[in-house]
Amino acid sequence: MAESTRDYSFWVKIATRASVSVAVILIIAKGAAWWLTGSASMLASLTDSSLDTLASLFTFFAVRYALVPADKEHRHGHGKAEALAAFIQSILIFISAILLIIHSLQQWTAAETVERVDAGIYVSILAIILTSVLITLQHKAIENTNSAAIRADKLHYTSDLLLNSAVILALALSAWNLWWADSVIAIGIAMYLLWNAISILRGSLHTLLDRELPEDERQLIIKTIRETAGVQGFHGLRTRSAGPTRFISCHIELEDHLTLKQAHDIADDTEHRLQDLFESTDVLVHMDPQSIIMDATTPSPTGSPRFNINPPQ
Repeated sequence: MAESTRDYSFWVKIATRASVSVAVILIIAKGAAWWLTGSASMLASLTDSSLDTLASLFTFFAVRYALVPADKEHRHGHGKAEALAAFIQSILIFISAILLIIHSLQQWTAAETVERVDAGIYVSILAIILTSVLITLQHKAIENTNSAAIRADKLHYTSDLLLNSAVILALALSAWNLWWADSVIAIGIAMYLLWNAISILRGSLHTLLDRELPEDERQLIIKTIRETAGVQGFHGLRTRSAGPTRFISCHIELEDHLTLKQAHDIADDTEHRLQDLFESTDVLVHMDPQSIIMDATTPSPTGSPRFNINPPQ
Protein backbone atom coordinates (compact mmCIF):
# COMPACT_ATOMS: atom_id res chain seq x y z
CA MET A 1 0.00 0.00 0.00
CA ALA A 2 2.80 2.42 0.94
CA GLU A 3 4.72 1.71 -2.28
CA SER A 4 1.53 2.21 -4.32
CA THR A 5 0.96 5.59 -2.66
CA ARG A 6 4.55 6.65 -3.39
CA ASP A 7 4.16 5.69 -7.08
CA TYR A 8 0.89 7.63 -7.27
CA SER A 9 2.50 10.66 -5.68
CA PHE A 10 5.49 10.52 -8.04
CA TRP A 11 3.44 10.37 -11.23
CA VAL A 12 0.85 13.00 -10.34
CA LYS A 13 3.54 15.41 -9.19
CA ILE A 14 5.70 15.05 -12.29
CA ALA A 15 2.65 15.27 -14.58
CA THR A 16 1.27 18.41 -12.93
CA ARG A 17 4.67 20.14 -12.88
CA ALA A 18 5.15 19.43 -16.58
CA SER A 19 1.62 20.66 -17.32
CA VAL A 20 2.16 23.98 -15.55
CA SER A 21 5.55 24.50 -17.25
CA VAL A 22 4.20 23.85 -20.75
CA ALA A 23 1.14 26.04 -20.15
CA VAL A 24 3.26 29.01 -19.04
CA ILE A 25 5.60 28.71 -22.05
CA LEU A 26 2.68 28.53 -24.48
CA ILE A 27 0.75 31.43 -22.99
CA ILE A 28 3.80 33.70 -23.41
CA ALA A 29 4.46 32.55 -26.99
CA LYS A 30 0.80 32.73 -28.07
CA GLY A 31 0.34 36.11 -26.42
CA ALA A 32 3.17 37.49 -28.53
CA ALA A 33 1.78 35.81 -31.65
CA TRP A 34 -1.71 37.25 -31.11
CA TRP A 35 -0.22 40.73 -30.59
CA LEU A 36 1.57 40.39 -33.93
CA THR A 37 -1.24 38.79 -35.95
CA GLY A 38 -4.53 39.97 -34.44
CA SER A 39 -5.94 36.54 -35.38
CA ALA A 40 -9.18 35.33 -33.74
CA SER A 41 -8.05 31.73 -34.01
CA MET A 42 -4.75 32.65 -32.33
CA LEU A 43 -6.77 34.38 -29.61
CA ALA A 44 -8.74 31.16 -29.30
CA SER A 45 -5.51 29.25 -28.83
CA LEU A 46 -4.22 31.87 -26.36
CA THR A 47 -7.47 31.71 -24.40
CA ASP A 48 -7.27 27.93 -24.25
CA SER A 49 -3.64 28.05 -23.06
CA SER A 50 -4.54 30.66 -20.42
CA LEU A 51 -7.25 28.34 -19.13
CA ASP A 52 -4.84 25.44 -19.30
CA THR A 53 -2.53 27.42 -17.02
CA LEU A 54 -5.30 28.05 -14.49
CA ALA A 55 -6.54 24.48 -14.77
CA SER A 56 -3.03 23.08 -14.40
CA LEU A 57 -2.49 25.20 -11.29
CA PHE A 58 -5.79 23.95 -9.84
CA THR A 59 -4.69 20.39 -10.64
CA PHE A 60 -1.18 21.03 -9.26
CA PHE A 61 -2.51 21.97 -5.81
CA ALA A 62 -5.53 19.66 -5.85
CA VAL A 63 -3.57 16.45 -6.40
CA ARG A 64 -1.21 17.39 -3.57
CA TYR A 65 -4.14 17.98 -1.25
CA ALA A 66 -5.68 14.71 -2.42
CA LEU A 67 -2.51 12.88 -1.36
CA VAL A 68 -2.80 14.11 2.24
CA PRO A 69 -3.54 11.05 4.43
CA ALA A 70 -6.90 10.68 6.14
CA ASP A 71 -7.21 12.57 9.42
CA LYS A 72 -9.76 12.89 12.22
CA GLU A 73 -11.78 15.43 10.22
CA HIS A 74 -11.54 13.62 6.86
CA ARG A 75 -11.84 9.92 7.67
CA HIS A 76 -12.12 8.94 4.00
CA GLY A 77 -9.09 10.99 2.95
CA HIS A 78 -8.94 13.99 0.63
CA GLY A 79 -9.23 12.25 -2.75
CA LYS A 80 -12.28 14.22 -3.90
CA ALA A 81 -10.08 17.30 -4.27
CA GLU A 82 -9.11 15.93 -7.69
CA ALA A 83 -12.72 15.76 -8.85
CA LEU A 84 -13.29 19.29 -7.54
CA ALA A 85 -10.33 20.51 -9.62
CA ALA A 86 -11.77 18.82 -12.71
CA PHE A 87 -15.16 20.44 -12.01
CA ILE A 88 -13.59 23.92 -11.81
CA GLN A 89 -11.67 23.24 -15.03
CA SER A 90 -14.89 22.41 -16.88
CA ILE A 91 -16.54 25.66 -15.74
CA LEU A 92 -13.53 27.72 -16.88
CA ILE A 93 -13.49 26.03 -20.27
CA PHE A 94 -17.22 26.59 -20.74
CA ILE A 95 -17.02 30.31 -19.96
CA SER A 96 -13.98 30.87 -22.19
CA ALA A 97 -15.63 29.09 -25.12
CA ILE A 98 -18.69 31.35 -24.90
CA LEU A 99 -16.50 34.48 -24.80
CA LEU A 100 -14.48 33.18 -27.73
CA ILE A 101 -17.61 32.69 -29.83
CA ILE A 102 -18.69 36.28 -29.11
CA HIS A 103 -15.27 37.68 -30.08
CA SER A 104 -15.10 35.62 -33.27
CA LEU A 105 -18.55 36.79 -34.37
CA GLN A 106 -17.51 40.39 -33.78
CA GLN A 107 -14.36 39.93 -35.86
CA TRP A 108 -16.31 38.21 -38.63
CA THR A 109 -18.83 41.02 -38.92
CA ALA A 110 -16.01 43.59 -38.90
CA ALA A 111 -14.17 41.68 -41.69
CA GLU A 112 -10.81 42.14 -39.95
CA THR A 113 -7.70 40.78 -41.69
CA VAL A 114 -4.78 38.87 -40.15
CA GLU A 115 -1.22 40.26 -40.04
CA ARG A 116 2.14 38.46 -39.68
CA VAL A 117 0.74 35.02 -40.52
CA ASP A 118 4.21 33.43 -40.35
CA ALA A 119 4.63 34.29 -36.63
CA GLY A 120 1.33 32.62 -35.77
CA ILE A 121 2.22 29.46 -37.71
CA TYR A 122 5.66 29.12 -36.06
CA VAL A 123 4.16 29.46 -32.57
CA SER A 124 1.45 26.90 -33.39
CA ILE A 125 4.09 24.39 -34.54
CA LEU A 126 6.00 24.94 -31.27
CA ALA A 127 2.76 24.38 -29.35
CA ILE A 128 2.10 21.08 -31.18
CA ILE A 129 5.59 19.78 -30.34
CA LEU A 130 5.46 20.71 -26.64
CA THR A 131 1.88 19.46 -26.26
CA SER A 132 2.69 16.10 -27.84
CA VAL A 133 5.53 15.54 -25.37
CA LEU A 134 3.30 16.52 -22.43
CA ILE A 135 0.44 14.23 -23.53
CA THR A 136 2.85 11.28 -23.72
CA LEU A 137 3.94 11.95 -20.14
CA GLN A 138 0.35 12.40 -18.95
CA HIS A 139 -0.70 9.14 -20.62
CA LYS A 140 2.02 7.31 -18.69
CA ALA A 141 0.91 9.00 -15.45
CA ILE A 142 -2.74 7.99 -16.01
CA GLU A 143 -1.69 4.39 -16.65
CA ASN A 144 -0.02 4.34 -13.24
CA THR A 145 -2.58 6.37 -11.24
CA ASN A 146 -5.94 6.61 -13.06
CA SER A 147 -6.07 10.18 -11.72
CA ALA A 148 -9.30 12.01 -12.62
CA ALA A 149 -7.59 15.42 -12.49
CA ILE A 150 -4.73 14.41 -14.78
CA ARG A 151 -7.21 12.70 -17.11
CA ALA A 152 -9.12 16.00 -17.37
CA ASP A 153 -5.86 17.89 -17.92
CA LYS A 154 -4.84 15.44 -20.66
CA LEU A 155 -8.20 15.98 -22.36
CA HIS A 156 -7.42 19.71 -22.53
CA TYR A 157 -4.05 19.18 -24.14
CA THR A 158 -5.31 16.49 -26.51
CA SER A 159 -7.84 18.98 -27.83
CA ASP A 160 -4.96 21.48 -28.12
CA LEU A 161 -3.40 19.34 -30.85
CA LEU A 162 -6.52 19.77 -32.94
CA LEU A 163 -6.79 23.41 -31.93
CA ASN A 164 -3.24 24.31 -32.96
CA SER A 165 -3.60 22.45 -36.25
CA ALA A 166 -6.81 24.39 -36.88
CA VAL A 167 -5.00 27.65 -36.12
CA ILE A 168 -2.35 26.86 -38.74
CA LEU A 169 -5.10 26.15 -41.28
CA ALA A 170 -6.94 29.36 -40.38
CA LEU A 171 -3.82 31.47 -40.73
CA ALA A 172 -2.92 29.87 -44.03
CA LEU A 173 -6.40 30.51 -45.45
CA SER A 174 -6.28 34.10 -44.18
CA ALA A 175 -3.04 34.59 -46.07
CA TRP A 176 -4.96 33.68 -49.24
CA ASN A 177 -7.44 36.54 -48.54
CA LEU A 178 -10.11 34.22 -47.11
CA TRP A 179 -10.56 36.61 -44.15
CA TRP A 180 -13.67 34.84 -42.84
CA ALA A 181 -11.84 31.51 -42.37
CA ASP A 182 -10.09 32.72 -39.22
CA SER A 183 -13.37 33.55 -37.45
CA VAL A 184 -15.18 30.42 -38.65
CA ILE A 185 -12.43 28.08 -37.45
CA ALA A 186 -12.21 29.94 -34.12
CA ILE A 187 -15.95 29.36 -33.61
CA GLY A 188 -15.48 25.69 -34.46
CA ILE A 189 -12.71 25.45 -31.87
CA ALA A 190 -14.97 27.09 -29.28
CA MET A 191 -17.73 24.56 -29.97
CA TYR A 192 -15.23 21.74 -29.48
CA LEU A 193 -14.14 23.27 -26.17
CA LEU A 194 -17.79 23.38 -25.07
CA TRP A 195 -18.17 19.69 -25.82
CA ASN A 196 -15.02 18.92 -23.81
CA ALA A 197 -16.24 21.05 -20.90
CA ILE A 198 -19.48 19.09 -20.68
CA SER A 199 -17.58 15.80 -20.80
CA ILE A 200 -15.24 16.83 -17.97
CA LEU A 201 -18.14 18.23 -15.94
CA ARG A 202 -20.04 14.95 -16.20
CA GLY A 203 -17.06 12.88 -15.05
CA SER A 204 -16.21 15.13 -12.09
CA LEU A 205 -19.83 15.17 -10.89
CA HIS A 206 -19.92 11.37 -10.96
CA THR A 207 -17.02 11.31 -8.49
CA LEU A 208 -18.30 14.15 -6.31
CA LEU A 209 -21.71 12.46 -6.06
CA ASP A 210 -20.19 9.05 -5.21
CA ARG A 211 -21.16 7.18 -8.34
CA GLU A 212 -20.59 3.42 -8.25
CA LEU A 213 -17.39 1.97 -9.68
CA PRO A 214 -17.44 0.94 -13.38
CA GLU A 215 -19.53 -2.17 -14.06
CA ASP A 216 -16.53 -4.33 -14.96
CA GLU A 217 -14.93 -3.54 -11.60
CA ARG A 218 -18.19 -4.24 -9.76
CA GLN A 219 -18.51 -7.60 -11.48
CA LEU A 220 -14.95 -8.46 -10.45
CA ILE A 221 -15.82 -7.54 -6.85
CA ILE A 222 -18.99 -9.66 -6.95
CA LYS A 223 -17.07 -12.61 -8.40
CA THR A 224 -14.39 -12.32 -5.70
CA ILE A 225 -16.93 -12.29 -2.85
CA ARG A 226 -18.80 -15.24 -4.32
CA GLU A 227 -15.60 -17.28 -4.55
CA THR A 228 -14.57 -16.60 -0.94
CA ALA A 229 -14.81 -19.77 1.12
CA GLY A 230 -17.49 -19.65 3.83
CA VAL A 231 -19.55 -16.83 2.33
CA GLN A 232 -23.13 -18.08 1.78
CA GLY A 233 -24.42 -14.87 0.20
CA PHE A 234 -24.06 -11.12 0.41
CA HIS A 235 -26.02 -7.90 0.02
CA GLY A 236 -25.70 -4.15 0.51
CA LEU A 237 -22.72 -3.87 -1.86
CA ARG A 238 -21.65 -0.24 -2.20
CA THR A 239 -18.67 1.12 -4.11
CA ARG A 240 -17.18 4.50 -4.98
CA SER A 241 -13.84 6.12 -5.65
CA ALA A 242 -12.01 9.25 -4.54
CA GLY A 243 -8.60 10.10 -5.94
CA PRO A 244 -6.43 6.96 -5.97
CA THR A 245 -8.65 5.05 -3.51
CA ARG A 246 -11.62 2.77 -4.17
CA PHE A 247 -14.10 2.21 -1.36
CA ILE A 248 -16.03 -1.08 -1.03
CA SER A 249 -18.54 -2.05 1.64
CA CYS A 250 -20.95 -4.99 1.84
CA HIS A 251 -22.79 -7.42 4.16
CA ILE A 252 -21.72 -11.06 3.91
CA GLU A 253 -24.07 -13.86 5.02
CA LEU A 254 -22.55 -16.64 7.11
CA GLU A 255 -23.78 -19.93 8.61
CA ASP A 256 -25.34 -19.55 12.07
CA HIS A 257 -23.27 -22.21 13.84
CA LEU A 258 -19.91 -20.51 13.26
CA THR A 259 -17.95 -19.22 16.22
CA LEU A 260 -17.11 -15.54 16.38
CA LYS A 261 -13.50 -16.40 15.53
CA GLN A 262 -14.53 -18.43 12.46
CA ALA A 263 -16.87 -15.68 11.25
CA HIS A 264 -14.13 -13.08 11.76
CA ASP A 265 -11.64 -15.15 9.75
CA ILE A 266 -14.04 -15.38 6.80
CA ALA A 267 -14.73 -11.65 6.91
CA ASP A 268 -11.00 -10.95 7.16
CA ASP A 269 -10.31 -13.21 4.17
CA THR A 270 -13.04 -11.41 2.18
CA GLU A 271 -11.50 -8.03 2.97
CA HIS A 272 -8.00 -9.12 1.98
CA ARG A 273 -9.20 -10.64 -1.30
CA LEU A 274 -11.01 -7.41 -2.20
CA GLN A 275 -8.04 -5.26 -1.21
CA ASP A 276 -5.81 -7.31 -3.53
CA LEU A 277 -8.02 -6.51 -6.55
CA PHE A 278 -6.85 -2.89 -6.81
CA GLU A 279 -3.78 -0.95 -5.72
CA SER A 280 -5.49 1.28 -3.15
CA THR A 281 -8.73 -0.03 -1.69
CA ASP A 282 -10.62 0.65 1.53
CA VAL A 283 -12.89 -2.31 2.40
CA LEU A 284 -15.57 -2.62 5.09
CA VAL A 285 -17.31 -5.99 5.55
CA HIS A 286 -20.25 -6.57 7.91
CA MET A 287 -21.23 -10.10 9.00
CA ASP A 288 -24.85 -11.31 9.08
CA PRO A 289 -26.13 -14.74 10.26
CA GLN A 290 -27.78 -16.51 7.35
CA SER A 291 -30.94 -17.38 9.25
CA ILE A 292 -32.06 -13.75 9.62
CA ILE A 293 -31.69 -12.97 5.92
CA MET A 294 -35.02 -12.70 4.14
CA ASP A 295 -35.86 -14.48 0.92
CA ALA A 296 -33.55 -13.50 -1.94
CA THR A 297 -36.44 -11.96 -3.87
CA THR A 298 -37.03 -9.41 -1.11
CA PRO A 299 -35.31 -6.08 -1.83
CA SER A 300 -32.26 -5.35 0.26
CA PRO A 301 -32.69 -2.67 2.96
CA THR A 302 -29.85 -0.73 1.31
CA GLY A 303 -31.55 -0.77 -2.07
CA SER A 304 -28.87 -2.98 -3.67
CA PRO A 305 -29.53 -6.54 -4.88
CA ARG A 306 -28.97 -9.61 -2.70
CA PHE A 307 -26.73 -12.39 -3.98
CA ASN A 308 -27.34 -15.86 -2.60
CA ILE A 309 -24.57 -18.41 -3.10
CA ASN A 310 -25.95 -21.25 -1.01
CA PRO A 311 -29.55 -21.23 0.26
CA PRO A 312 -30.19 -21.54 4.01
CA GLN A 313 -30.38 -25.13 5.26
